Formats: sequence, C-alpha cells, structure tokens
Amino acid sequence: MNHKAGFVSIIGKPNVGKSSLMNKLVGENLSIITAKAQTTRHRIMGILNGEDFQIVYSDTPGLLEPKYELHQAMMDYVKVSLDDADVILLIVELEEKFDEKLLAKFQKIQTPIILLINKIDLAKGSQVNDKVEYWKNLIKASEIIPVSAKTGESLDQVLTTIKKYLPEHPGFYPKDDLTDKSERFFASEIIREKIFMNYEQEIPYSTEVGIESFKEEEAIIRIRATIFVERDSQKGIVIGKGGSSLKKVGTDARKDLEKFFGKKIFLETHVKVSDNWRKQKLRLKQFGYFDT
Repeated sequence: MNHKAGFVSIIGKPNVGKSSLMNKLVGENLSIITAKAQTTRHRIMGILNGEDFQIVYSDTPGLLEPKYELHQAMMDYVKVSLDDADVILLIVELEEKFDEKLLAKFQKIQTPIILLINKIDLAKGSQVNDKVEYWKNLIKASEIIPVSAKTGESLDQVLTTIKKYLPEHPGFYPKDDLTDKSERFFASEIIREKIFMNYEQEIPYSTEVGIESFKEEEAIIRIRATIFVERDSQKGIVIGKGGSSLKKVGTDARKDLEKFFGKKIFLETHVKVSDNWRKQKLRLKQFGYFDT
C-alpha cells in the first residue's frame, strides 16, 4: 500500500480563520482562537493520521508588515513554514481584496497552492462564484475551494484535495502523535487565550505567558505561570481590583486546561513587568521565539 505524507502550511492574513480551520481539520483545539487579530504567534503543528497518509499541518501567524522584533519572529515562522511546505493552504476571507505587499509572493511560488475562500456562510447571491473568478486571475492556485471553517462546509473536499498533492513518503511522526508542541506550550497558550478574551485594547498584545513549573501527579497537574506585561500600568490592569481580573483569567484557564489534559488542575498565576519585551530579541528568545 502506498503511503503519503507531507507538510501543509496554513497561510493568510490575520483573523481570516487559519486557526479555526486547522482545529477543524485535525479534530482537536490545538490553536487558540479569538475574535482579535494576531492571536497566533508561533508555528503550531497539528498532525492528522490515516491508514495510508500523514498530514502535518502548520498553523502560522497572520501575514503582516513587521513593526518590531515580535512581528519579525512571527514572520520568520511563516517563512520557514513556506520553505518546508509540500502543499500551501492559502486562506482568504470572503470580503478580502488582493494585497500586493503581502500576497504577491504567492504568484511565483512553485509549491502547490490550494486557495481557500473562507467564511462563505456569510455569502449572498453570486458572491462565492464571483470571488472564485476574482482570485483565479490573481493567484496561481492549483485548486480554489470555497469553505466555512465555522460550519465545516467543504472541509471534506479540502482533505481529499490535500491528499491528492501529497508526495509518497513514510510518516514523519509516530502515528499516535497529535502535535510537535509540549504540554507546557499548550498550558501557556490556553492561559494566553483567556487574556485575549478578558482584556481589551493593547493588553492582550502586550502580554506573554511563561510556565515556571508543570508538575504532573497521578490525580492532578500543578501549574505555576507568570504573565509578563510591558509596563507597570498594565500590571495593575491585568491584576484588577482586589485581584479580580487575574482570578477570572485563572478560573477560565483552569476549566479549559482540565478539558485539554483530562485531569484536575491547580493553577497559580503571577504578573511581572518585562519592559518592552516585544522589541527585545534576547527576551523573545527566552520566551521561545526565533527557534526556527
């Protein structure tokens, strides 16, 4: 029996539905999802195994023009993911227009591109067909598939199409692997998701989560996490009056951590200031960026 395996990179601008799509395709919530743009900061691999195939999906940060070192690290993940890809899933949303600065490179890439037009659950009249024709003239895609990551519409077709373009190859990971990331990584991402959901404006973008300790016992996992912010004023906002805001984040995170790990969680959170960490390459390396 021939076995196919390859790396499939999910690429697109911020907030077009990349993380929702990967979670649906893999069948697990590996990437955090919020309504805010730039939620994904790392390259997160989700592995889908079948009897005769293995797809290694990469959810990547949204395409943007870097303004500081954190953005540069995020775009480095995108570059490496494109370099590794056997197939590129380029996602645009229904109302999106061609962006010369961010999308021109996809007119020249030789890797097979499957262009997904997402959020078709919001389409009216002939909008879907019109958009397929619009993108045909702009991106050299092997296939164009209108989809809805929200409803799951046409995702079976996406899987079938990906398999068509995968090379014949043994699996790259054991068949029971779901991701290349550690338990600590997912703990930090779940906490960071709750920060995005509980705070407004700049606060979510100014925070990073470090897992200081992760101790798994028979019946419980004990996690100690530090939330880093850029300024003293942000520390006060994250903690909230009498610690109420931080307590809400901790409670929300603990519930999702227990679902994710299938165990009781004891979560201890603290807040520290790390001045302008987004602009400091050394600090970003300490947080696990630039590890491409």
